[in-house]
Amino acid sequence: MLKANIENFLACDAAYEEAGIVLYGAPFDSTTSYRPGARFGSRAVRSESYGLESYSPYQDRDLLDCSVFDSGDLELSFGNTGAALADLEQRADGILQDGKLPFLIGGEHLVTLAAVRAAKKRYPDLCIIHFDAHADLRDEYLGAELSHACVIRRCHELVGDGRIFQFGIRSGDREEWNWGRGHVKTVPFTLREEDIGETLKELEGSPVYFTVDLDVMDPSVFPGTGTPEPGGVSFDELRRAVTLVCGNARVVGCDVNELAPMLDASGASTAAACKIVREMLIALSGRR
Repeated sequence: MLKANIENFLACDAAYEEAGIVLYGAPFDSTTSYRPGARFGSRAVRSESYGLESYSPYQDRDLLDCSVFDSGDLELSFGNTGAALADLEQRADGILQDGKLPFLIGGEHLVTLAAVRAAKKRYPDLCIIHFDAHADLRDEYLGAELSHACVIRRCHELVGDGRIFQFGIRSGDREEWNWGRGHVKTVPFTLREEDIGETLKELEGSPVYFTVDLDVMDPSVFPGTGTPEPGGVSFDELRRAVTLVCGNARVVGCDVNELAPMLDASGASTAAACKIVREMLIALSGRR
């Protein structure tokens, strides 16, 4: 059984035995390809969450009424990517074995691979819903197969064709787009509710891992990220979309990643990340 963290995400102080959802943080950004800093994202989300109310007027529900346990950040090796992923996978394994939903806060996007590895062992027919600015379908980046630029390609190797559904993608090299057309399902540029709704119907009853790269938002809204990509969605579009997925899909694991808090001195990006996490937790709790 995990021990409680000293500082919890807002209102996430349920006992481990009672919790249906378990938060865990991944302070890791060793494969970041542009601007580092995502290793501080999970800590910032936790500490700055106290600037929010626990009540969501969007859902008319309160995080105080949800049973969420915050296990804190893992201590990860920055010099050994494989070891860091193994530690994260082990944490997710334990949470899943106890019948709880693992909710990972990154960290760079590569950390998703560890959580998907754990979920795939428990759910062989696992599918993935992926919100992002970037396709992350490169086979390698500068010779490295374990990179945040390759994370969804590595996840595809686990789940196979037709099981990954991407939304909001607006960046990738030619090879990624060409390869993706034959292996994943992509709705580029937008998070339209009708498109997501069609995917949810297709995946009804299937176990889903839900990964949210916060750079899916436009940098005018969310500048605090390592690889900002103009042309993204608004905060409210993302809020509606994550609530739709978390409230309707059979989510068995999820993550929010790629906040680099020091790249936005105003703190607005961190506040946006905190609010997305709050809305996801509330929607997931209602589903469970």
